[in-house]
Amino acid sequence: MTPRPPVTAFLGLGGNVGDAVETLASAVYALHDSDGIAVEDVSGIYETPPWGPVEQAPFANCVVRIRTTLDPRELLLECQTTEAAYGRDREAEERWGPRPLDIDLLLYGDETVDTPELTIPHPRLAERAFALVPLLEVFPGGTLPDGRRLTRLLLDLGPIEDMDLIVRLEEVPGQHVARPEIHGGGGAYLAEEWHARGRPDPPPPD
Repeated sequence: MTPRPPVTAFLGLGGNVGDAVETLASAVYALHDSDGIAVEDVSGIYETPPWGPVEQAPFANCVVRIRTTLDPRELLLECQTTEAAYGRDREAEERWGPRPLDIDLLLYGDETVDTPELTIPHPRLAERAFALVPLLEVFPGGTLPDGRRLTRLLLDLGPIEDMDLIVRLEEVPGQHVARPEIHGGGGAYLAEEWHARGRPDPPPPD
């Protein structure tokens, strides 16, 4: 069988249970160690308000650019396997509720997918500054498969508030591109402040 040619894809990572920054950093390496996935770049990690009606702690979010030989469904299953390794239980969790790790498949090359289990581009990408801001870091000048520019989508959301840069990972797999120290509204603060809040450590991967 001819190997599938590699495709550039973008994953949105988030979490708000335990030490979310440490979980995201660890999950980046777990993804890079997965068969058929190579991490190429990682955005900064941002603190953002929770999405949806459930009252809960803020989330930490970032976007990862990968090269993958997995097809979209295989990549989705690998992302779900990684989520489960960090303690996510989809059957037990509350919709829009807290979770240790959430991995969304945002974009997969210039392909569109619309199945009961998977929609690409992510169906709520245009509504979420917490996805668009870090996505533009690792996909500057990017467009959706229908030609819409990511910058236009972000501008349409209006002023971006309540979104703070927590930290940029000093070491990441792949080739990491240097970023400015402050991006977007709210300013930056040190990761130590996040850790100082006393959140318990995340569950170790299986």
